[in-house]
Amino acid sequence: MRTDGANDVAQSRGQIGVAAEPAPAWSLVFDEFDPAKEGIREALCTLGNGYFATRAAATWAVADGVHYPGTYLAGGYNRLRTDIAGRVVENEDLVNFPNWLALEFRIGDDGWFGFASVTILSYRQELDLRHGLLLRNIHFEDHQGRRSRLRERRFVSMHDMHLGALDLVLTAENWSGAVTVRSAIDGRVVNAGAKLYLQYNGNHLQPQAAEAVGEDAICLLVRASQSHVVVAQVARTQMFLDGRVAEMQRRVIKEPGYIGHETTVDMKQGETLAVEKLVSLYTSRDNAISECGLAARRAVARAPRFDVLKADHLLAWKNLWNRFDVRIQHTGPAATLNLSMLLRLNMFHLLQTASLHSIGLDTGIPARGWTGEAYQGHIFWDELFIFPFFNYRLPEITRALLIYRYRRLGEARVAAKAAGFRGAMFPWQSGSDGQEETDTLNLNPRSKRWVRDNSYLERHVGCAVAYNVWQYFQVTRDTEFLDFYGAELLLEVALFWSSIAVFDDERGRYEIRGVMGPDEFHDAYPDAATPGVNNNAYTNVMAVWVLCRAMEVLNLLSGMRRAELTARFDISAEEISRWDDISRRMYVPFHDDGIISQFEGYGALRELDWQNYRARYGDIQRLDLILEAENDSPNRYKLSKQADVVMLFYLFSSEELGELLTRLGYPPDYDTIPKNVAYYAARTSHGSTLCRVVYAWVLARSDRQSAMAFFAEALQSDVADIQHGTTAEGVHLGAMAGTVDQVLRVSTGIEVKGDVLRLNPELPPEMQRFEMHIRYRGHSIDLELTRDALTVRGDDRDAAPIALCVADKTYQFVSGTTRVFGLNETTKGSLLETD
Repeated sequence: MRTDGANDVAQSRGQIGVAAEPAPAWSLVFDEFDPAKEGIREALCTLGNGYFATRAAATWAVADGVHYPGTYLAGGYNRLRTDIAGRVVENEDLVNFPNWLALEFRIGDDGWFGFASVTILSYRQELDLRHGLLLRNIHFEDHQGRRSRLRERRFVSMHDMHLGALDLVLTAENWSGAVTVRSAIDGRVVNAGAKLYLQYNGNHLQPQAAEAVGEDAICLLVRASQSHVVVAQVARTQMFLDGRVAEMQRRVIKEPGYIGHETTVDMKQGETLAVEKLVSLYTSRDNAISECGLAARRAVARAPRFDVLKADHLLAWKNLWNRFDVRIQHTGPAATLNLSMLLRLNMFHLLQTASLHSIGLDTGIPARGWTGEAYQGHIFWDELFIFPFFNYRLPEITRALLIYRYRRLGEARVAAKAAGFRGAMFPWQSGSDGQEETDTLNLNPRSKRWVRDNSYLERHVGCAVAYNVWQYFQVTRDTEFLDFYGAELLLEVALFWSSIAVFDDERGRYEIRGVMGPDEFHDAYPDAATPGVNNNAYTNVMAVWVLCRAMEVLNLLSGMRRAELTARFDISAEEISRWDDISRRMYVPFHDDGIISQFEGYGALRELDWQNYRARYGDIQRLDLILEAENDSPNRYKLSKQADVVMLFYLFSSEELGELLTRLGYPPDYDTIPKNVAYYAARTSHGSTLCRVVYAWVLARSDRQSAMAFFAEALQSDVADIQHGTTAEGVHLGAMAGTVDQVLRVSTGIEVKGDVLRLNPELPPEMQRFEMHIRYRGHSIDLELTRDALTVRGDDRDAAPIALCVADKTYQFVSGTTRVFGLNETTKGSLLETD
C-alpha cells in the first residue's frame, strides 16, 4: 500500500513516512484493499462541495463493520432523545442521509459482488486532488474462474452543489453471460458511525415518498424526525454496452425507505458495460425552489451525461486551486514526507467543507468536516485554526462562516443571562441553533463508565469568535461587516467577560472563576464538589485581549453606529471604563519563577510519573480515560491533554503578548516564552491533533528538529490515523488547516498589525522555493520566496496602496507593481527591483 510517500500507519514522534518511490504530488493512492483500514480511507477520500458530502464507501457497500456509507448535508442536524444510564439524554446529530451510491451487480446466478466473494488480483484507489475525483480500479476473479475488471470514477460536483455522479465500468475478460445491475437510493440508513454514540438513538429519518421517475430515474424523499428538514434525492441510471445504449427492461424494487431499479444485460467476452449514475439532492430549506422534490426531478431531467458534468466540475476545481494552491520545491525530509501532496489533501478537505457554495448557506465549520459522525458534526473553537486559511485567499467564505455565529447571538445572549451574566456566552459545542450541545455524559471505553462532561465550562470559545472577527477585519478591512455584524459579536463577548470578572479586594485584581481552559483534562480541583477552575491563564489573558479590541472597535465605528450599538447594549461610559480597568488589572497566576500557571493552584498539583504510564500503556494521549479507569483523576496532576498556556504563544507574537502582559503589570522576561514552552511540553500528552500544530509553531524558529517532528505528526494526523481509530469517524479539519497555515506563517512570517502587512520571510531548510497567492484589502498578490529574494507581485486591480513591511523595513505597495526584496545577510529587507 502506498499513500504517495506518507505511510498510513502511525509514525513514532520524529519519524517521517518513507517513500519507496517518487510520489505524485496530487494523488492519495492505496494499492491494496485492507478491511481494517477501510473506514479511515472512506473518510480520507470523502467527496463534497460545501453543500453535501459523501464518504468513499464502495457503491455496493452497506454499514457492516468494515464499510460505512455516509452522506451528510452541511448543517443537516436532527435532535433525538435516548435513555442512557437511567436518564434521558437529548442529543443533536449530524444526520446520515440516504445513500445515493447504492449500485451493485452480479454475474450470472452468483451472489452480489463484494470483496469477500471474489479473489482480488489487483486493486488501486486514488483520490485525485487536482480534479476532485475518486478513482477505483479492481481486477478480480470469482469462484468460477471468471476474470473481470471494474473501474469507477466518482465526484460530488463543485460546479453545481446539488449534483453528484459516478461511472462504474465492468469489463468481461474471459467470460460471457448475464449481468444483473441494481441501482437504488437507500434511506434505511441510521447514524452508527461513531463508537461513542452507538448507544444513542440513531433513527433520524422518516420516509415520505418513493417512486420511479420516467424510464431511468428514481426518487426518494425523507424527513428528519425533529428538525423536519425534508431531503429529496433523484437518481438517474443509464447503461451503455461498448458505448451503445444497452437494451434492457427495468424492474422497480420498493421497500419502506428504499427505492431501486434492477435490470439484466447480456455481456460477451471482451465487452464493457458502463453504468452512469447521477444524483440530485435538494432540501426543504434551499433557496429559490418551489419544492425540493420537484427541484431534484428538474435537475436530473436537465443534466447532461457524466463526462459533460465532469468537465464543469474540473473547471471549478481548477479555479479553486488557482487561488489556494501552495507550490513548494523541497528537499530532504520534506520531500520524503511528500509535503506537497499532504498539504493539498488538507486543503482539499477544507475546500470540500466550506466552499463558495457555503456563502449562501447558514452553516458553520465542524471540527471533523462533513466526513463522518465524530463529535456529532458540532462546531467548536477549531475555527481559530481554520479561518486563517480562508482569510488570505477567499475571505468571503470566512465572512459567511462568521455570519453563522452572528445569527446565533440571540441564543448566546440567552445562555449568558441564564448563567447570570451580560452579553453573549457562546456554547462549547454548537449545532443548528447555537444552544449548548455538549453531552452531559460521556462513555469511557476503558472503564465502561459514564462520566460527566463539564467541557461546557470552556467559556474561552467566545474569545475565539472575537479573535476570528478581528483577524478577518485585519486582512479585509471590511468595514460594512464590522459595522453590522463583527462589532456586535465583539462587543457582546466583551460584555460577557466584563460581567463574569469579579474584583478581589485582597489581590486588588480581577478574577474569572469556575471555568475550563483548552487543556480539557482539568475540569475541577482535586476532590471538589463543583466543576471548574479559577483564573485559567489563557482565558484571563484572552478576555483582556477581547476587552482591548472592543474598545478599539468602538473607536473605529462611525459616530452614528457607535451611538446605536452603545444604546442598544447599554454600554455606558462607566462600562467602558470598567473594560479598561479589567484590561489592566486582570489576575494571571504564576509559579516556579516565571512559569505562567495554567490556572490558579496548578503549581500545587502532583507531578505524574510519565515514564511509568508510558511503560504500562504505550499510547497515553488520553490520560484522562486511563486515570478515570484507575479510579483516579487528571485533576490531581500537572498534565495537559493539549496546549493551554502555550496557546497564547501560538495566537500572539512575542511583541503582542509582551504588550498584553506588560499592560497587566506582568512584564515578561526574555526567556518567558521558551521557559514556558519547555515546561508544558514535558507535561502534555498531546491527546489532540491541534496540540501538535501549536507546538510545531511555537518551536519553529528555536528548535527546528522538534518542530519538524510535531509538524510531521500534525500533517499526517489522518493519513496515519495517529489517534488510532478516530479518523474513520471524520478527519481533523483544525489540524489540516493548521499545517497549511504553518507553512505560510513559517515561510513568510505573514502578519497584519497596525494596518501594515508584515512579511518576515525565512525559507525553512527543507524548502528551496515557495509560491502562493494571497488577497489583502483589495489587492491580489503573488508571493515567490527563494533563499535570496522575496518577490511580491500585484495584479492590475485599482486598489488603494497598502503599507508593506519586509524584514522591519516599510514600503508603500501599489497594485499592478512588482517588488523584489533581498533576503541574504547584506540585502535583507532591501528593495532590489521594482516594476
